[in-house]
Amino acid sequence: MTQILDFIGNIKLTQVIDVLIVWWLIYRLFMLIRGTKAITLLRGVAIVVIVKLVSWFFDLSTISWLTDQIINWGVIALVVIFQPEIRRGLEHLGRSAFFKNHKNDQDERQFISDLDEAIQYMSKRHIGALISIEMETGLEEYMETGIKIDAEMSSQLLIQSFIPNTPLHDGAVIIKDMRLAVAAAYFPLSDNPTIPKELGTRHRAAVGISEITDALTIVVSEETGGVTITRNAELMQDLSREDYMKYLERQLLPKPKNTDENIVTRFLNAVKPGKED
Repeated sequence: MTQILDFIGNIKLTQVIDVLIVWWLIYRLFMLIRGTKAITLLRGVAIVVIVKLVSWFFDLSTISWLTDQIINWGVIALVVIFQPEIRRGLEHLGRSAFFKNHKNDQDERQFISDLDEAIQYMSKRHIGALISIEMETGLEEYMETGIKIDAEMSSQLLIQSFIPNTPLHDGAVIIKDMRLAVAAAYFPLSDNPTIPKELGTRHRAAVGISEITDALTIVVSEETGGVTITRNAELMQDLSREDYMKYLERQLLPKPKNTDENIVTRFLNAVKPGKED
């Protein structure tokens, strides 16, 4: 017990901060590549490392030599293989909160209003739609399957993307940073047996993307006009306008900050004396 206390006592604050920063960077890296082909390659790297450790523990010289060669040359190979992901990661860093202006609450509310207008228009006319909003996890791999738009978000443009018998209507629209990034993108279909049988390809694609990313995906049914939202493998089916608006505002609007002014105001209101009888 004494040794443990001595060890804890010798830990410096800078060492704790150092470890926390490293873990935060690792977490952000995995969130960035989650849902991309890079995660599959990382599994292969992990297998090579495990084989190396096992060969070293059991003194398997030939296997150890082979894994050494793979690791030595693999560094160069990884740079080549992961070149698109490295470029996207640097671009993502450049667009991070440290280097860009924060969008205000009015921008967010206008974005939700445009979404609502498009959803209502398509729902009333039974125009099928699949709209995915990028959250924390990158959707670049799925953007590559679509047609690049990179335009400012508007209800009219969103509606036009799903008009039947047009080149862009078949597939998903991906929205990134409140801009319409691509149209006619394709998502993996979920094979979850609990999905109702009456739901079609759009709903299965929406559930599929929600199982591997944290994207917020909106589906408008072509058959019924019903509105469905999926996120984190959760299927919220046949939502009313009031329900989906509350959900969008809760997920997309910035959380209110407990500023010192708000705290002082609440305190003064709490201690304000009431009127005497």
